[in-house]
Amino acid sequence: MKRIGVALGAGGAKGLSHIAFLQALDELGVRPAVIAGASIGAVIGGFYAAGVSGARLEQLVKEIGFRDLYKIVLDFSILSQSAIFTGKGMEDFLSREIPARTFEEVEIPLKVVATNFWDRRPVVFESGDLITAIRASMAMPAVFEPVLLNGMVLVDGGAVNPLPYDLIRHECDLTIAIDVSGVKTYAPGGSIPNMVESILSTFQIMQASIVEAKRQLSPPDIYVKPALTNIRVLDFYRYKEILAGVRDEVQGFKDTLKNLL
Repeated sequence: MKRIGVALGAGGAKGLSHIAFLQALDELGVRPAVIAGASIGAVIGGFYAAGVSGARLEQLVKEIGFRDLYKIVLDFSILSQSAIFTGKGMEDFLSREIPARTFEEVEIPLKVVATNFWDRRPVVFESGDLITAIRASMAMPAVFEPVLLNGMVLVDGGAVNPLPYDLIRHECDLTIAIDVSGVKTYAPGGSIPNMVESILSTFQIMQASIVEAKRQLSPPDIYVKPALTNIRVLDFYRYKEILAGVRDEVQGFKDTLKNLL
């Protein structure tokens, strides 16, 4: 059996679509040998590596519901000058729901990417405290407070490696990369974004440039980029639309993977 590696990319709420692709792996009976994730990809990857199935992940999202989801994500940081939200609510949620505390406890080897703010380089976690690593990887600048760890200021892993398939390809026979950066289209009458949308969308434009440059140099064996049109970073309330909107891509992904296997 081929060793399969799966990289789950950054993309905010669009990253909920990772769940559908993980369900596809479960349905095919394919168990990854290793997973890498950045930002929301680290969150979903952390759950899956710890033994939470794709079906259970979808159920968990539905159980949380609209109001509880925003209580988790949108914990306002009133006194902070670094971000709008503290990220503490998300950290507490991860601690409650992920059935592992360290990388050593997960069922599938996992690599989580964060960014060292001051030296502008990636920090790859694959041992030690799992929750802190994931929390650092999802610390989107100006949205969630950075994580202070071992003298480092850590922010979103998507700033340096938004689709980290390069970290696992040497360990695999087949590398899968799920790019959830989505697509933006022009909206007549609303061509000038507000300040928050401008910051978040510009960050994602830069991420897309990084991914495209990597693909030109060394593409993964399977690359999937669902359309996910005009879904904003914090549009978690649209989870039903996000999951339903990738059905065609998921079926194509399953067909491609079956052929390669």
